[in-house]
Amino acid sequence: MTSTSPVYVVNESASGESTVAAGPDSSNHSKRVEIEFRGVSKAFAQKGQKDAPAVVKDLTFSIRKGEVVSLIGPSGCGKSTLLNMGSGLYSATTGTVMVAGQEVKGPVKRVAFMLQKDLLMPWRTIQKNVEVGMEIARVPKAERQAVAQEMLHKCHLAGFEKHYPFQLSGGMRQRAALARTLAMKPDVLFLDEPFSALDAQTKMVLQQDLANTLYNEQKTALFITHDLAEAVALSDRILVMSSRPGTIIEEITVDLPHRNNPLERRKLAGTGPLIGRLMELLHVGDEDAMH
Repeated sequence: MTSTSPVYVVNESASGESTVAAGPDSSNHSKRVEIEFRGVSKAFAQKGQKDAPAVVKDLTFSIRKGEVVSLIGPSGCGKSTLLNMGSGLYSATTGTVMVAGQEVKGPVKRVAFMLQKDLLMPWRTIQKNVEVGMEIARVPKAERQAVAQEMLHKCHLAGFEKHYPFQLSGGMRQRAALARTLAMKPDVLFLDEPFSALDAQTKMVLQQDLANTLYNEQKTALFITHDLAEAVALSDRILVMSSRPGTIIEEITVDLPHRNNPLERRKLAGTGPLIGRLMELLHVGDEDAMH
């Protein structure tokens, strides 16, 4: 990441004591850069407006293959705008967005997007919902059926292939949405608060499923969340954004084990100080910082 903001690392010793200290980024620099924003700004011009205010401004950061990076920041700071630019739904006003070494100039096939709402089609079975992206990509019927069944099994939905969305709980529908996302076999995932509408217990179960998949398959992910514990539990690094126009004010490296097992990571002594640091940066509890 090219930035003047400090990098903070949370370390946990063998005795279980933890510290939050300034330090270098501990990511594996031998891996290729998969996502890169170079001096990116975005403004949405309105009719009759000469100088539209920027939503995000002068953003520069990179994410290497296999990394999970979370974006946190106040509401309206441009987090979702970044994901839309990364997937090619928006173009940058200035600067360059790169995925796998190529400039993003339109929708990117290697990228999958998962949103807060499951957006399942109510008239299609769960299996048919998982197959929809493959249908659009004209994957042969037998292949897409096999892939859909594999993904449903991985997402603990085996036996529910013929059910319809209304027959499933909210957590099960979001698992189906995750299966649909993974069925396209993306190299890069953009995740926009995919678990925020779920109850705490269901959320942690789905976090576990997602973290295990990302880790085992070395997927690269950029994850938006307002849940500070979730950011710590799932991430290699956390990028903290300012209020609009959004800029990155700090990068935090999560130097804790169990990135593939967020339930275990939550139990570590090092988790608390890191959440505390994020609360400080976001001014949690300050009356004038409420959103």
